[in-house]
Amino acid sequence: MAYYTPEEIQKAKQMDLYTYLANYEPEELVHFCRDTYMTKTHDSLKISNGMWYWFSRGIGGKSALEYLIRVKEYTFIQAVETILGYSNDRPPTIYKQTEKLKNINVILPKRAVNNNKVINYLTGRGIDIDIIKECIDNNLIYQQYQYNNVVFVGYDKNNVPRYACIRATNSSRYMHDAYGSHKAFSFKLESLESNDEVHLFESAIDLLSYATLLKNNNKEWYNTNLLALSGVYQPAKKLDESKIPLALNYYLNQHQNVKKIYLHLDNDNAGRLATMALKTILPKQYEVIDDPPQIGKDINDFLCFQKGINYKKNYERVR
Repeated sequence: MAYYTPEEIQKAKQMDLYTYLANYEPEELVHFCRDTYMTKTHDSLKISNGMWYWFSRGIGGKSALEYLIRVKEYTFIQAVETILGYSNDRPPTIYKQTEKLKNINVILPKRAVNNNKVINYLTGRGIDIDIIKECIDNNLIYQQYQYNNVVFVGYDKNNVPRYACIRATNSSRYMHDAYGSHKAFSFKLESLESNDEVHLFESAIDLLSYATLLKNNNKEWYNTNLLALSGVYQPAKKLDESKIPLALNYYLNQHQNVKKIYLHLDNDNAGRLATMALKTILPKQYEVIDDPPQIGKDINDFLCFQKGINYKKNYERVR
């Protein structure tokens, strides 16, 4: 089996689909309109603003690697090998499509007739049923038609959907953002009352887990500002050169009264590095509090431990 270094894999991941097709499969690239292209093989697969979306299948992404795996059904190794083979033999000309994220409408997956699979999945992760139903009633969460995935929706200040994260409700690790999603408008729960704090999480699952922990401790979860970053935050190699995550930056600009930022990021290396970066780069006007899960990798692990759900004996108390 071929072996590739982390650097080689990262190189393969960085190539967007438009650049890949324009360089190595130009016969597949068909102009549709303005800055939008489609593929010759799949006319419902559109490429625009640095992203691609296969409308007939309801899947999308950004990189050529995702395209080769999800559309052409290559294995991960085959996809990496294909991209590196082409680019090492003939370095690509970089084509960067103009990104106009502010003008893109997120395409929300079709809703299922009920939310039973979503409710079973989330309660199975220990999340409180009343919190789940509250989110469903407010169109923050719903079940995707056909695949029964859970969809977490983020809104802008005008209550217009601008972001959607889609996650499998079965044992697979399927996760991706809906076409047109902008991470500045990621999933969040906002306090019914004005306060000067915001709590930050890597994922919507961790966010809902924390809300459940608050409720279990007789605290008013609905009067707490909770914000998901919609993925692992990757700081720069030099921490002081890192950028504030889009979701947090947008939130702070919209909520000038915030004074405290609680970081509930993961206990793994990526989470600890992200925490260090944020504590380094956030303006001194904010009090930044590091509050990772006491047990387990993430907040959901800690919740499951407390509720006796799939408790892993190798969880270690970290403080």
